[in-house]
Amino acid sequence: MPARIMPAQKQEHQPGRESEMQPQPDYEPKYPGVGRLKDKVAIITGGDSGIGRAVAVAMAREGAKIAIVYLEEHHDADETLRSVEKEKSRGIKFAGDVGDEAFCREAVNKVVKEFGRVDILVNDAGEQHEVHDLSELSAEQIERTFRTNVFSFFFMTKAAVPHMRQGSSIINTTSITAYQGHQTLLDYSATKGAISTMTYSLAKVLVRKGIRVNAVAPGPIWTPLIPASFDPEHVAEHGAATPMKRPGQPNEVAPCYVFLASEDASYMTGQVLHVNGGTIVHA
Repeated sequence: MPARIMPAQKQEHQPGRESEMQPQPDYEPKYPGVGRLKDKVAIITGGDSGIGRAVAVAMAREGAKIAIVYLEEHHDADETLRSVEKEKSRGIKFAGDVGDEAFCREAVNKVVKEFGRVDILVNDAGEQHEVHDLSELSAEQIERTFRTNVFSFFFMTKAAVPHMRQGSSIINTTSITAYQGHQTLLDYSATKGAISTMTYSLAKVLVRKGIRVNAVAPGPIWTPLIPASFDPEHVAEHGAATPMKRPGQPNEVAPCYVFLASEDASYMTGQVLHVNGGTIVHA
């Protein structure tokens, strides 16, 4: 039996609210910024909380202007924007369903109207639902999970690319489940496999435009999606099975996104960075 690491807790609404988590995730960057993303404009889906919030604040610290796209967690989104402003950057927010292509186009167009450009797109929004038997997996759930986790990545990318220039960067959030599978997250792990393959393919498509496409594959990270997805005992043991025997914090993942968005990664496209507490993954 894995050790209990976190307090047992449960949230009934996906994708979860960071303000209700105990303890609160660590999202603030660990180091001073050095201007690696100065004057860039970043769009981050799922940017209200979890990894998305940590990425928003980390990129703001490096000089980027931030636009976050989220479903309906307005309190969390406001807190993210306050943190962005503390970094002496500008932030805007858009609430809506990224599974709706029209909303994605509208959000991108509003960002361009406000900031004049798009340099970085972080596709991070996602949802997951446990099923303990294949017979429980409905067509409606499969379609909903793919619409949020995969369709939205295509929709946002299609909308953003016409506004991106050479040197721009797209970063997709995949998962360790894409490489190992997951017994109770059947449709979720399938979407993450699709995201990894999408990343490889888009990198080939967009390289001629000078746009780099990479991904990050987190392992167990302490985000609102965890108490919103699993039973309290599972939440308490989250991350205990990793070699490091703990879950990761969002600010331990966010530097990967900053790196991939910056000129430090100028010779990288079609790659996946694995942040998972020591699990060996062979792509």
